[in-house]
Amino acid sequence: MSNTNVQIFDTTLRDGEQVPGCKLNTEQKIIIAEQLDLLGVDIIEAGFPVSSPGDFKSVEAISKIVKNATVCGLTRSVENDIKVAAEALKHAKTPRIHTGIGTSDSHIKFKFNSNKDAIIDRAVKAVSYAKSFVEDVEFYAEDAGRTDNEYLARVCEAVIKAGATVLNIPDTTGYCLPSEYGAKIKYLKENVKGIEKAVLSCHCHNDLGLATANSIEGVINGARQIECTINGIGERAGNTALEEVVMILKQHPYLNLDTNIKTEMLYGLSQLVSDSMGIYTQPNKAIVGANAFAHSSGIHQDGVIKNRETYEIIDPKDVGVTESAIVLTARSGRAALAYRAKNVGYELTKLQLDEIYVNFLDFADKKKEVNDDDIHTIIENSRLYKEIISA
Repeated sequence: MSNTNVQIFDTTLRDGEQVPGCKLNTEQKIIIAEQLDLLGVDIIEAGFPVSSPGDFKSVEAISKIVKNATVCGLTRSVENDIKVAAEALKHAKTPRIHTGIGTSDSHIKFKFNSNKDAIIDRAVKAVSYAKSFVEDVEFYAEDAGRTDNEYLARVCEAVIKAGATVLNIPDTTGYCLPSEYGAKIKYLKENVKGIEKAVLSCHCHNDLGLATANSIEGVINGARQIECTINGIGERAGNTALEEVVMILKQHPYLNLDTNIKTEMLYGLSQLVSDSMGIYTQPNKAIVGANAFAHSSGIHQDGVIKNRETYEIIDPKDVGVTESAIVLTARSGRAALAYRAKNVGYELTKLQLDEIYVNFLDFADKKKEVNDDDIHTIIENSRLYKEIISA
């Protein structure tokens, strides 16, 4: 793998499906997995095989149809989990087992009623056992965001010796600031013996709205895998949004970091996931929201009509959106009205536009959004209608 390439690990079908009420059936998972493979994601986390017969079936089915991506199954540091995952993944061209354990003081004390040395021992045994089934083993240090860096480095060293090829450093609770998370990745990069044998991975949650920022800070500081979901769906406030990190790296080429993602597929895949899971994507969602390329402020509309780049840093076509939208509201200016009127067949002179605009504002004050039919109505009810259509 090139040192400038950031691998995209998509967990829409595992962590993303943990959203209450968003269970997918096997057929839906297969359709999404096929699209993720076409999108160019490097790893598809297909599920948690031991969690249910349905999840086992889905991981097995996805393993059979994915042509390019690595197919990954999640486990706890439990032998039966690992054995079942290996069985579900046996048809995958490139399988990966993702196993791990909590490493923060909170998890060690309250979740496992254990101690630090015992946790390292369990981690090593889990990785070693997984390694007996597959070559590619990813280890997650759950709640790494709140784990002491020195102890986390000890855990990482131990699992690398046991055969881990990827080290997942999750900010499980979404607690870290970007500077803290970046510093944690940097510390591991500089202090873990054998780190060159493994890829550091970012798995960030969005409880404080920092998942994307933390993941970007992670790769700037040496991580080379980002774990994310379409639309940022996932536990509680969600995960890092795939479309956000991919477009950030694309729009900032000076970072010298890239992905294999075919970005023109992002909007369509966002819609597919939203429809399949029944999750409404907020209109102002970055990159794929309905309003991401829509303009209703008169100042913005005037700028975009003159040159798109005045208010848009991304070409809509780069993410699969046909074009920018000029939305007419009471905040819109003359330029936007003239633009939309022209689109429905009216070439207005400056004087005509000035008069029609007064009627438009009166109409727009009574209605949230003015559509194409409304434009016809406004112009047809104007005293200038005959003059306009005879031009």
